[in-house]
Amino acid sequence: MQLKRAVITGLGVVSPVGNSVEEYWKSHQQGQSGAAEITLFDAEKFKTRFACEVKGFDPLEYLDRKEARKMDRFAQFAIASADQAIADSGFKESGTDLDEVGVIWGAGIGGMDTFFSEAINLRENDYNPRFSPFFIPKVITDIAPGHISIRHGFRGMNFATVSACASSTNSLIDALNYIRLGKAEVIVAGGSEACVAPSGVGGFNAMHALSVRNDDPKTASRPFDKDRDGFVLGEGGACLIVEELEHALARGAKIYAELAGGGLSADAHHLTAPHPEGLGAEKVMERVLSDAGVAPDEVDYINVHGTSTPLGDVAEITAIQKVFSSHAYELNISSTKSMTGHLLGAAGAIDAMATVLAVKEDLVPPTINHFTDDPALDPKMNFTFNAAERRTVRAAISNTFGFGGHNASVLFKKFSS
Repeated sequence: MQLKRAVITGLGVVSPVGNSVEEYWKSHQQGQSGAAEITLFDAEKFKTRFACEVKGFDPLEYLDRKEARKMDRFAQFAIASADQAIADSGFKESGTDLDEVGVIWGAGIGGMDTFFSEAINLRENDYNPRFSPFFIPKVITDIAPGHISIRHGFRGMNFATVSACASSTNSLIDALNYIRLGKAEVIVAGGSEACVAPSGVGGFNAMHALSVRNDDPKTASRPFDKDRDGFVLGEGGACLIVEELEHALARGAKIYAELAGGGLSADAHHLTAPHPEGLGAEKVMERVLSDAGVAPDEVDYINVHGTSTPLGDVAEITAIQKVFSSHAYELNISSTKSMTGHLLGAAGAIDAMATVLAVKEDLVPPTINHFTDDPALDPKMNFTFNAAERRTVRAAISNTFGFGGHNASVLFKKFSS
C-alpha cells in the first residue's frame, strides 16, 4: 500500500507570548518571555507566585456568553486556536467533505480548575451535592475535540490523546498516520491546557518541579543554564491543520511544511524523572528519523523538550549526541519553553508550531535566559542562546517527554513535490 503524505496547511495559537500566529512568532524572533506574576488567583502563599499566563484573551471574541460558561478555560483555548487554524487553512471554504475531517486533540489534565472549584463548593456547602450540570462536560479531556467538531460540523474521527506533556505531539502523530492510511482528508490537531490554578501550581510545587525564582519571573525559565531550578508553568492552546497532500494541492492550499514522521517510546524508568542516560529520548529520535526516512545529517534544528529542569536537560542532550554523533555539533538546538513556559499537554503542539515556522522561515528561535554555562553540558553544542539565528532549515524535530516516561517526537521538513 502506498502511504499518503501529510502537510501542514493552517496554524492557530493562544499563548503567553501572543494570541495570534503573527504575535507568537514575532515574540519568538525577539526572544520575549511570557512569564509574570500570577493574576488568575491569589498566589501569595505559594512557593511559586508566577507563571506564563495567556494575556488579553477574551473568550467572547469566539463564543457567546452562554457557550463560554459551559466550557473550562482549556476548552476555550481549544476553540480559539482551532478557529484561527481552520480560517488560516481555508479548507472549509474549498468545499471539503466534512465527513472526511477529523479532530484529534491533546491535553494532559483537562478541566483542572473546574474540578478544583467544584470540590471547594462541595466542601463549603457541607457536602450538599449541588454540582453544576456542566461539571463533567467541562472537566473531561475529550470535550475539547467534541466542541470543535460540533462547532464546525466535522464528522470524521474525534478523540483526545492523553500522555502527560507528550499529549499533543501524540495528537499530531495520530493525525499523520490516519492521513497516511487514507482515513481522512483533513485533521484538526493540537492541544490546550489551563493549569495555572491553585491545584496546578500547588501540586507541581509539592513535587519541587517549578522554578521558585519569584524575584525575577521573566528569567526563571532558563533551559541549559547552570542555575536552572525548574520549569515555569504555562497555559494556552495551539492547533495545526494536517492535510493529505493531494487534497491540499487540488485546492491550491498554502503549505507551511510537510509532517514527515513521528516517533514514540517509553523510558520504562521512573514516574517523573527521565532516564539518566536519555535512553527513551534516544530511541524516540531514532524512530522519528526512521519513520520520516530522513538521515541524521539532514536535520538542521531540534526544538528540544528543554523544560529547565536539572535532570531533564542533561538527559536530552546526551541522547542527541548519541543519535546524531558528530552532526550534533552542526545542529541548532533551542527550547522555546524558555519563552512560553511549559504548557504541559499543549507543549507538543505549541513547540511544533515554532518548529514548523522555523522550517518555513529559515529562522531558529532562541533559548533565552542563558547566563552561566553548565559544565555538565558540552559547550560545543549550538544551543542558540539568547538570539534567533538565520540558517537554512531543511528538516527539524520537535521533542516532547511526559511524566510516566512517555516520549513523542515529530519531524517536519520543507515541502517539495
